[in-house]
Amino acid sequence: MSTVLLSIKPQYAKVILEGKKKYEFRKSKPKKEVKRIIFYASSPQKEVVGEAEIEEILEGSPKEIWQIAKTAAGITKKFFFTYYRGKDTAFAYKLKNIKVYDTPKQLSDYGIKQAPQSYVYID
Repeated sequence: MSTVLLSIKPQYAKVILEGKKKYEFRKSKPKKEVKRIIFYASSPQKEVVGEAEIEEILEGSPKEIWQIAKTAAGITKKFFFTYYRGKDTAFAYKLKNIKVYDTPKQLSDYGIKQAPQSYVYID
């Protein structure tokens, strides 16, 4: 089981850590089986702010995924469908056991020199 450090915009990290966004949406999924996500709030914040376990990874058409996740998506329907425009498949990481770090961490604490474009494995 792997852990990934995921770059995410600060406003989305905030609603995840507040428990309002229970799904993280992606256009692809990692090749390795991932059970935990560490959240890096990207610019301008630039801090590792928390983590969550993955309860399950949903895969389906954007319409199917929206129907499942819409009540806890933490984003608007318009934003969701704009993000998946032109895509046949959507992925949603259903999050559980969300932990907010009392003191945010730096990428260097994980031996990472620069923020990943999407994610990087932490094993």
